Amino acid sequence: MKLKLYSSGKDVNLHHPIMLAAWPGMGNVALQAIDYLRRKLKAKPFGEIDISQFVTPDAIQVEDGLAKLPQTPKNTLYYRKYPDLVILEGEIQLHGKSGTILMEQIVSFMKEFGISKVFTGAAFPVPMSYRESSTLYGAATTPSLRDILFSECQVEIMEHGEIAGFNGLLLGYAKEIGIPAVCLLATIPLYAVNLPNPKASREIVNILAHMLRVKVPMTELDTQVERVEKEMAEIEIRMKEELITAPKDKISEGIPLPIKQKIERLFRDARRDKQKAYRLKKELDKWNLFESYEDRFLDLFKGH
Repeated sequence: MKLKLYSSGKDVNLHHPIMLAAWPGMGNVALQAIDYLRRKLKAKPFGEIDISQFVTPDAIQVEDGLAKLPQTPKNTLYYRKYPDLVILEGEIQLHGKSGTILMEQIVSFMKEFGISKVFTGAAFPVPMSYRESSTLYGAATTPSLRDILFSECQVEIMEHGEIAGFNGLLLGYAKEIGIPAVCLLATIPLYAVNLPNPKASREIVNILAHMLRVKVPMTELDTQVERVEKEMAEIEIRMKEELITAPKDKISEGIPLPIKQKIERLFRDARRDKQKAYRLKKELDKWNLFESYEDRFLDLFKGH
């Protein structure tokens, strides 16, 4: 595995550049955000990290009856001046020893190019409807960066948990060599982790544009959000129909896990603060579940 610079990239001169990096993940949230920024900021390719020896195809491609091996996935490097940026887009996640070797190669590259800071992204699946806004959480490798996310950018702090894959691991490797790093995580519906989520990507783009002090047109992403949300609306309609047609005594068994988790959380909130029962009632009505939960809901107010 080695870094290959294109002829056009051998004279690239950057001053303490910031790195933006992303690989495929749930909803392709991070990769779509970084790719969008790369295109809108007109970053130019200048090299790639060759991983061909670590990738074995698991299928062939067929077109018009002719079979061929697929192209080897790439980890492409782009650059932009003012602000000085290096953008790394990977097409595949590697695991085990090959993943470690790739991270070590990236660490070597970051040292050589004087990377000053690293930003990655990820999806944060939670019990929510597509109608709700995507909330942005942040994890950083230094207290100062964490505090900037909270105070200047109004990003929620990720209190605990883990960030899987290279989008998370790169923070740990950056920290080991003293480069501050941040991962921005945007919430997506648990039931839609396999669907693209441009709304979540848009939140990451907005914050990165703010932190980099660049202007990024959002029209293309806005259009994608409208299209994908039509698909998610149909999914939620089908989920509701399945709940409505289920026998009453089986309704609670048939509730999709993300919805059930959210309802239980709202019940806990309402027991502590009866004023929050309104939100619970609204959620039950949204999924046509009030009849199934009516006794539990009324029990909240007994003796009050």
